[in-house]
Amino acid sequence: MSDKWYAGPLLGFDTETTGVVCEQDRIIQAALVNAPTGTGPVAARTWLIDPGVPIPAGATRVHGITDAQVQSDGEAPAKALGELADALREAIDAGIPVVAFRAGFDCTMLAYELDRHGVAQPDWDRIALIDPSVLDKRVDRYRRGKRTLGVTCAHYGVDLDDAHSAAGDAIATVALARAIGAAYPEVGAVPLAELHAAQVGWFAEDAASLEEYFRRKGRNETVDRRWPLAR
Repeated sequence: MSDKWYAGPLLGFDTETTGVVCEQDRIIQAALVNAPTGTGPVAARTWLIDPGVPIPAGATRVHGITDAQVQSDGEAPAKALGELADALREAIDAGIPVVAFRAGFDCTMLAYELDRHGVAQPDWDRIALIDPSVLDKRVDRYRRGKRTLGVTCAHYGVDLDDAHSAAGDAIATVALARAIGAAYPEVGAVPLAELHAAQVGWFAEDAASLEEYFRRKGRNETVDRRWPLAR
């Protein structure tokens, strides 16, 4: 058995939401994808959640989820989010890395939602997170162009089926993490505990660089350096 993290079990995580402001927006779909190996089948578990607030039209245009769908088929937030948090705790206890693209958004959104509904948080201090967005910027920092999930998957030759569904994005994110780990030993050979800590620093460095870019363009903007929880 390989000792490389990208060849072992990974748990993909993704959310679809009412918007991008973690303090006020809500999760309406979440998925966890259990991927035991790099070549075998994956098992996806998806939650559709009724957030109790209207879904903005702009959000529906992205992920296709409507108010009628969540009101008809969605679960109560506390129940669904509790199950999601329980599954994350199981992964943490088992030492399985959790993989999320732009993990800071999904993890922060989840943390706010758990507090909102009185659900216990997973142990964020013990989680081993892998963020292909952070890894990609580290190993190929000068590549021009967008770095969305779709564009990044295309760059690494990873299929993205059913984009903007939580399960589809999570499956592609796991495959993307494996592709980057296999292609770049400077991240693929790093032990998990060290890799998580390194990503905290790499994310902060990238945020500082972006902030400096804004300064040069005359834009007085602050870029949050916190990862994976920005709260």
